[in-house]
Amino acid sequence: MTDRLRWGILATGGIAHLMTSDLVANGFDVRAVASRRPEAAEAFAAEFGIPTAHGSYEALAADPDVDIVYVATPHPMHVENALLLLESGKHVLVEKPFTLNAREAAAIAGLAKARGLLAMEAMWTRYLPHMERIRELIADGALGEVRTLIADHTQRITDDPTHRLNALELGGGALLDLGIYPVSFAWDLFGEPETIQATATFKPTGADAQVATIFGYAGGRVATTLSASDTRGPNVATVIGTEARIDIDAVWYTPTSFRLIDSDGAVVEEFSQEVNGRGMHFQAEAAERLVASDELGGDVLPLDETVAIMGTLDRVRELIGLRYPGE
Repeated sequence: MTDRLRWGILATGGIAHLMTSDLVANGFDVRAVASRRPEAAEAFAAEFGIPTAHGSYEALAADPDVDIVYVATPHPMHVENALLLLESGKHVLVEKPFTLNAREAAAIAGLAKARGLLAMEAMWTRYLPHMERIRELIADGALGEVRTLIADHTQRITDDPTHRLNALELGGGALLDLGIYPVSFAWDLFGEPETIQATATFKPTGADAQVATIFGYAGGRVATTLSASDTRGPNVATVIGTEARIDIDAVWYTPTSFRLIDSDGAVVEEFSQEVNGRGMHFQAEAAERLVASDELGGDVLPLDETVAIMGTLDRVRELIGLRYPGE
């Protein structure tokens, strides 16, 4: 292996374009791309200057010039894709949500551990500069005792029943596509919730349109989240402590700014930082660092936590009565 990992991209949809654009712009070694349609792989390779285009996922898994693969298919396909790659000796960075459910997540985690490979959820928000600074402030006690998180991820997306987000057979719905962001943030702050409450509204296809959750934790701490695919809200987040709060600006789960405000309303710190591209490359930097240091269990987002987060999402779906075909 060279000093930098050699990347492959599995699938050529919108999220693959965003991630690959950031990888290329920030100097990563992208060696190959794969699609089930050879012409799509060839067009993608030409767009980003990638040396090799594969007409099947199996060919990418067998490519000796690839060390790690970014899995960019819809989440119902993640478990099959990730297991194929791990069986072939590749590290994997799997687009969020990691899988459709905790059972599938555990299958990936089990194989990765058995093979001594990295399997990591591409929850890119955790690796952004403003989130790193927020964790530092909390660890330093700048907020006092952290008591509350309030966060939304709400977008106005098409009602077309054939769109991926509205199709149950593709794992569509607000919770897994959008709610994963604030739910993961709540886990980052407080860990596993002791109590979970949830309510939802649904589209005619059966996909969830809005999901609101309340997570309870020891000591009276609370996290509230709202995810929606039929209404666009502020897309901001607030972390509230006994001595201060942090107001994260829109869009809170992308590179953005925040203010640390004390209990008297005075701004103690303002944070902003320019990012080259969308900021998705920070998670790739973390993946390369983990492989180089042989910390395959993860640090900012440990693999076991990813599996447990899928368990929380399973519980929310149980509460709102949402099941996917084949479950």
